[in-house]
Amino acid sequence: MHDNRLGIAELTSRRAFLGQTSGVLGAMALATLLPGAAQAADSARAHAALPGFPNFAPRAKRVIYLFQSGAPSQMDLFDPKPELAARHGEDLPESVRRGQRLTTMTSGQAKFPVAPSIFKFGQQGQCGMWLSELLPHLSSVADELCLIRSMQTEAINHDPAITFCQTGHQLAGRPSIGSWLSYGLGSENQDLPAYVVLTSFGSGRPDDQPLYDRLWGSGFLPSRHQGVKFRNKGDAVLYLSNPPGVDQGLRRQTLDRLAALNRQHFDEVHDAEIQARISQYEMAFRMQASVPELLDLSKEPEHVLEAYGPDVKRPGSYAANCLLARRLAERDVRFVQLFHMGWDHHGGLPNAIRGQCKDTDQPTAALIKDLKQRDLLKDTLIVWGGEFGRTIYSQGGLTATDYGRDHHPRCFSVFLAGAGIKAGTTYGETDDYCYNIVNNPVHVHDLNATILHLLGIDHTRLTYRYQGRDFRLTDIHGEIVRDVLS
Repeated sequence: MHDNRLGIAELTSRRAFLGQTSGVLGAMALATLLPGAAQAADSARAHAALPGFPNFAPRAKRVIYLFQSGAPSQMDLFDPKPELAARHGEDLPESVRRGQRLTTMTSGQAKFPVAPSIFKFGQQGQCGMWLSELLPHLSSVADELCLIRSMQTEAINHDPAITFCQTGHQLAGRPSIGSWLSYGLGSENQDLPAYVVLTSFGSGRPDDQPLYDRLWGSGFLPSRHQGVKFRNKGDAVLYLSNPPGVDQGLRRQTLDRLAALNRQHFDEVHDAEIQARISQYEMAFRMQASVPELLDLSKEPEHVLEAYGPDVKRPGSYAANCLLARRLAERDVRFVQLFHMGWDHHGGLPNAIRGQCKDTDQPTAALIKDLKQRDLLKDTLIVWGGEFGRTIYSQGGLTATDYGRDHHPRCFSVFLAGAGIKAGTTYGETDDYCYNIVNNPVHVHDLNATILHLLGIDHTRLTYRYQGRDFRLTDIHGEIVRDVLS
């Protein structure tokens, strides 16, 4: 009886401790790396690629996706139309608009006055790429960029458009691109998630469109493939430290006892989530060492910090996240995605876009240079862009120095850099009003198919059967944009 009472007391104490910390441990485990029922006992298998993937030799090992949430204005940054200066305030011709749908924010306007960009453009690099004066640092790496001016999408409002970029579908519920890559290619780092998400608030419009965790969700894929969001305020990952009075040895002992209890419970009820829970706790234990080391910038040389700009020492800033993205790339994290909010400029665009470019221009260029200096750019793919473009006509009032722009899915610009990309290239062309594509259109499905291709994946073969249908990121669409590949 004495031994039994001790066992009950020990079990009760253990359950009390775990009851207080199970949520903490689960949060640290970050379900992205959780094995399913058949994989939970084998950490190596949990991180392995699917049989047959990659389908061919990849050009890229990893992706850093710099998503500019809110939709940057392409004609103010990447697609100059200097001849429109003579048409300031004129109504956009119906022959250009062609009755295309508008958002409810401008559909009631009596006129659609042309608002030429007030910013100057210049040819940059040996390639002569035209870039805005708002991007002096990116101009210094123009020869590393492949600028696509002919992107198009299907959605006209932010939520469905961002969802479409991330999942290939306008309605929520499908896996994000990073989840697809985690599912198909696995992870090369046992101690960090395969898919990490970083967010930052733009100074151009701090109250911009919100982001939702489902944008980096795994949908119907196993939950271990969902993106892990590092917080942009306070501790990036909560509760990494041991509770007071608990050292590493005691934590290890506790986890071993917990694993024994969970295995016993699994033998009784055969619930696959029990095995997944064991792996959650183990990943949490490993992250106690890997995440603090990742976030410790004390050994970064001062000249590197200076290259990323003055915001780099402010946790959660775009600059700090770009540096963190490089550190994650060094550790072979498969997919790193930065979401920078603040690009939704329906009014007061000139001042707002100056703020956004101040946030992003220097850190983006520094990231490209830093990766190249470390010989990582050759196998890291960088993608920069938002969910759609902006209208050439002004939303609301128009003056010589101020204007706003509405959503425009018909054409917008993104750029790529790094592994397998034809550097110093401008691809695609829009009409004289930057309203319609006249040459080499690139659909969102095409961009996603090209990203997968660079990672050695045939986008038509990376599928997952759900509710009787084989789903894929590009649905039943997508063509590889081979002209942008080196």
